[in-house]
Amino acid sequence: MPEYNAPLRDLRFVLHEVFAAPELWARLPALAETVDADTADAILEEAAKVTGTLIAPLNRSGDEEGAQWADGEVRTPAGFKQAYATYIQGGWVGLSGNPQYGGMGMPKMLAVAFEEMLYGAGSSFALYSALSSGACLAIDAHASDDLKNTYLPPMYEGRWAGSMCLTEAHAGTDLGLIRTRAEPQADGSYRISGSKIFITGGEQDLTENIIHLVLAKLPDAPAGARGISLFLVPKVLVGDDGSLGARNTVSCGSIEHKMGIKASATCVMNFDGASGYLIGEPNKGLAAMFTMMNYERLSIGIQGIGCAEASYQAAVGYARERLQSRAATGPQAQDKAADPIIVHADVRRMLLTSKALTEGGRAFACYVGQQLDLAKFSPDTAERQAAEALVALLTPVAKAFFTDNGLESCIHGQQVFGGHGYIREWGQEQLVRDVRIAQIYEGTNGIQALDLLGRKVIANGGVALRQFTAEIRRFAEQPDTPYAAQLLAAVERLEDTSAWLQQVAAGNPDETGAASVEYLHLFGYTAYAWMWARMAAVAQSRLSEDPAFYGAKLATAEFFFARLLPRSLGLEASIRAGAQSLYGLAAEQF
Repeated sequence: MPEYNAPLRDLRFVLHEVFAAPELWARLPALAETVDADTADAILEEAAKVTGTLIAPLNRSGDEEGAQWADGEVRTPAGFKQAYATYIQGGWVGLSGNPQYGGMGMPKMLAVAFEEMLYGAGSSFALYSALSSGACLAIDAHASDDLKNTYLPPMYEGRWAGSMCLTEAHAGTDLGLIRTRAEPQADGSYRISGSKIFITGGEQDLTENIIHLVLAKLPDAPAGARGISLFLVPKVLVGDDGSLGARNTVSCGSIEHKMGIKASATCVMNFDGASGYLIGEPNKGLAAMFTMMNYERLSIGIQGIGCAEASYQAAVGYARERLQSRAATGPQAQDKAADPIIVHADVRRMLLTSKALTEGGRAFACYVGQQLDLAKFSPDTAERQAAEALVALLTPVAKAFFTDNGLESCIHGQQVFGGHGYIREWGQEQLVRDVRIAQIYEGTNGIQALDLLGRKVIANGGVALRQFTAEIRRFAEQPDTPYAAQLLAAVERLEDTSAWLQQVAAGNPDETGAASVEYLHLFGYTAYAWMWARMAAVAQSRLSEDPAFYGAKLATAEFFFARLLPRSLGLEASIRAGAQSLYGLAAEQF
């Protein structure tokens, strides 16, 4: 059975050495007394134990059994309920939650490392608490004090879970089309009626209550997205003293039979006049829900990194042991009938591609986490605003680029195994199936690309983009920066392509959609180039301390700049080819 071992050494390298997180925390008053290097290391160590010994052993059996539905009830696979009970005892659901309501208040830079471990150990298990964490964030940011006091403590504790109810059968990306209705009641509550689909964890047997965050429309709501409100709808009604009462009129009509994440219950949820409570202001629910959605988008991006790391670990172990043929330069394992396949160039290409993309993504996730911490905790207004702008710019990149690379890396891992990668017992085919959904849910990657180029670059004149590239330039222009010339060339390519797109899109709106996916990838490779230059700079300065570890970093950086960053040249060419060729066929000619 495949195993998962958290990449602790690499996580510490990124957190402590590349980004000097403890120094940042020390200067942020809200974090200075909460976390330091020792606390972070202790949390990472414990997280590695929980994910490696409690969650990872359930990953394959959970996939084989899947979540089961009968008469409106969902049963999670064998072992999940017991493991979840142990999991919540550690306070993991509230790791970065508000301490005022029982959260641990840890920084996001630390939370992204934990989330990677969680997804690497088992995506299905991870999703149950990921939705809870996101729901808590939205409630904390937008709900009334009464709702926060009632619902957040048991949710952070893990006794109650959360779900996000947006999609309807006819309304996915275009949420302005939703039909779910909310009728005001005399006591200030609302009656919610409608049906939602694709609801992760909408029903399960892990927790005593599930708190649904539901998008619905009031009777006098404006048309479209401007008329959406957000409501908190508990599965079980809650008394004024916090005790559980009668079952609300919320039911699970069925669960989906899916390609992957089979142990995660993906539910059809029916609301039949269910009691709910308004979160935030009427008709401004979409903005409030985006607090949760943006959290989930980064989290799902990290799912791509976690799955890629698990696939890479298995592929490296197999490549070191599997004997097939001899190296092109002659026998390497003289005492064996053949050489391990890790000597072969194509196997090395696949392993190094996965390693470079995964470690680049890990560093970039930490950087986005850093900006989230600054946006939340910095006492300096200008620094907070700058960080908020970067978070808005980088969130679609993190979600889409992490998950596109996650699928590529998992496919490489499967390919290293050859025919065995197609067989269930080795675990690689499950990782390919599980990671595939990450490109689809929480806003498809095509939508993320449109958001990046259309809203975050073109619509605001590239203000946040210039802020981002200026930071890269400041780094690249320091003396003795590794790969400075290649990094600056990549930044110039991104800037020039962005400026060109702003010009052509003004004359033809189709140019934005035509270029958006390639543009997001161009942006992603440029961001990873910065991450790899930063990692190489640290590795270069400390090579003598640990030649094996830091030498591997330098060799992987060399591979990234030599073999992966050149992909940006083709992306630029594709973007500049324009939209015309996409519209050469009439609809009936496809």
